[in-house]
Amino acid sequence: MVDVMSPDKRSALMSRIRGKDTAPEVLVRKLLWRSGLRFRLHGSGLPGRPDIVLRRWRVAVFVHGCFWHHHDNCPLFRLPATRTDFWEAKLVRNRARDLDAIRMLRVAGWRVAVVWECALRHNPQDTGSRLVSWIRSDSTGVELLNRGESVVQMEAT
Repeated sequence: MVDVMSPDKRSALMSRIRGKDTAPEVLVRKLLWRSGLRFRLHGSGLPGRPDIVLRRWRVAVFVHGCFWHHHDNCPLFRLPATRTDFWEAKLVRNRARDLDAIRMLRVAGWRVAVVWECALRHNPQDTGSRLVSWIRSDSTGVELLNRGESVVQMEAT
């Protein structure tokens, strides 16, 4: 399949995709703030630069877009039909980097949450309340999905 855009137009379009302050990330921040939780953004001193950092609870929150972080079996993820090898390699690297950052945070004593874009789109209030409940608990890790399961505990490494 051939890309319908010229390389210059495609490059311009891709350059406008944000790495910070995405709509799902802003939504999670609003949900946490309304619940009385205070946080810092983009923990620059932490592995993987988590989107949200709650130092009081030693919690790092990553808000993952389903495409950019290759969310398996998710309706929001579809591998592009053009340059498939490039995209597959890129998304595999993104996923490996995510898992490495989570492992390093866990080893350093941080609790880690991953909130997927699909969970926020499906039911933002429920996703926010599940995240807040998890933060206030003593559980080590959580992944909030939109697959029928409410909460999936991440394995300690």
